[in-house]
Amino acid sequence: MPADERNAADRMDDLTSLGLKLELRRLLTEAARARTTRRYAELAEAVGVPPPHSIHKTTMLLEELMREDHAAGRPLLAALAVSKLGDTPAPGFFHLLAELGRYAGPDRGPEAQAAHRAELAAAWDWWGRGDR
Repeated sequence: MPADERNAADRMDDLTSLGLKLELRRLLTEAARARTTRRYAELAEAVGVPPPHSIHKTTMLLEELMREDHAAGRPLLAALAVSKLGDTPAPGFFHLLAELGRYAGPDRGPEAQAAHRAELAAAWDWWGRGDR
């Protein structure tokens, strides 16, 4: 499939994106209350992100949540979404943390793990309260 057709197939309209993002926020808030994490693929399926490239689309929605939470001064709910390769998010999470001024280290390794643990603990504490 040519790149322009693939890009069109990857795009979601604004209304669909908003609905998926709201459902993603709801599922991650439930995970915060349970003090757990969720894998990207599980989230994509549970939220109903359409193929193709549903995991990529899910990470784009998570980045939107990160920007919203950061702008509102809230802990990052997206910290609860992790890669299938471990208990930390994919490198894009750390790149966006750096862009937001929340982290200035590598996207893998002990420093990244420590930054994720801090973001995760803050998200569990804030989003896990019953009034969210």
